[in-house]
Amino acid sequence: MLFPLCIINNADELVEKYFSDHGHQFMAMSSGKVNQSELVAALINQKDSLVAGIRHAQESIDGSSTILILTSDSIMVARDKLGRLPVLIGKGEDGCCVSFESFVYHKLGYEDYYELGPGEIVKLTADGMEVLQPAGKDMKICAFLWTYYGYPNSNYEGKNVEVMRCRNGEIMARNEAERGTMPDVDYVAGVPDTGVPHAIGYANQSHKPFARPFVKYTPTWSRSFTPSSQAVRSQVAKMKQIPVPELIVGKKLLLVDDSIVRGTQLRETVEFLYESGAKEVHMRSACPPVFYNCKYLNFSRSNSAMELIARKTIRELEGEEADKHIAEYAESTTERGKCLAKAICDKLGFDSLGYQSLDGLLEAIGIDKDKICTYCWNGKG
Repeated sequence: MLFPLCIINNADELVEKYFSDHGHQFMAMSSGKVNQSELVAALINQKDSLVAGIRHAQESIDGSSTILILTSDSIMVARDKLGRLPVLIGKGEDGCCVSFESFVYHKLGYEDYYELGPGEIVKLTADGMEVLQPAGKDMKICAFLWTYYGYPNSNYEGKNVEVMRCRNGEIMARNEAERGTMPDVDYVAGVPDTGVPHAIGYANQSHKPFARPFVKYTPTWSRSFTPSSQAVRSQVAKMKQIPVPELIVGKKLLLVDDSIVRGTQLRETVEFLYESGAKEVHMRSACPPVFYNCKYLNFSRSNSAMELIARKTIRELEGEEADKHIAEYAESTTERGKCLAKAICDKLGFDSLGYQSLDGLLEAIGIDKDKICTYCWNGKG
């Protein structure tokens, strides 16, 4: 039984190259595209062994592919060839388990045992673990694991998520203080939940009080982007926001969010805070502007890059010519970067807007920058 976690950008080309002359019929997903699990299985089956087949599939796929195969007596797991997502092995009294997040098996009584390297393939049996394919040297792990979608107590490549987020906020505040752009506010707050540790770090470094002027009510949707309709997502996000008037009315607030992708929910958040009596609302993003749809994982995937507020805004500022200057727009200290921040600030209704720099983000993560995927910010995967 095969369980791939993959993004295949060249599915049609693979079908045409390997299967068009063999009468092979693939099931289609609801989107009408080829079923990716079936395509990965077909690629693996082209070779004489599972290890050779997995390597063939991963080398053929433009995108990413982490694969888990259940056999009659073992679990085979292969991390993506560039390690875009982590793969962790836990070990307990009853054997071994596989997960992307260590907290999952910690709650079941398993302890950290092994972390696969990029392209590594291992086999788990009742007797233990066997390495079938050693790890490669090149890695491009997703930076958003730390900034956004990783669980707080998880560790990737030895770097804890919560610690990194607090450190990231500290670096943002440090750099703002050096530039003289830090606003005078009553409270620093995080946009719940993933913006909170970034905000704690910012508050600690800036010596501004940390507060929670609004909290999230989450008995229904755990993630506000889960519904397929933007209107429903917006309504769910609005329902979640519960204000604390004593921390809002007449106050100057600085909010820190993990990222600004489309901006829809942030616009509604700032409107909600002003309606609740805030005097000023300043916004800081814990990562740079997002200019590219992710082509390797499911983060920031959309039908068009024009759905991304940063890409849409620079087109409004400079037309198609703007695409030649993304590197300048991505750096907040350049003239183009300042124009972008002001335009988005005006569009979303903040009193000021600032972005973490890419250098600052990489400093906070603390591993070799060449081993981190930064595609969504600079198009370099």
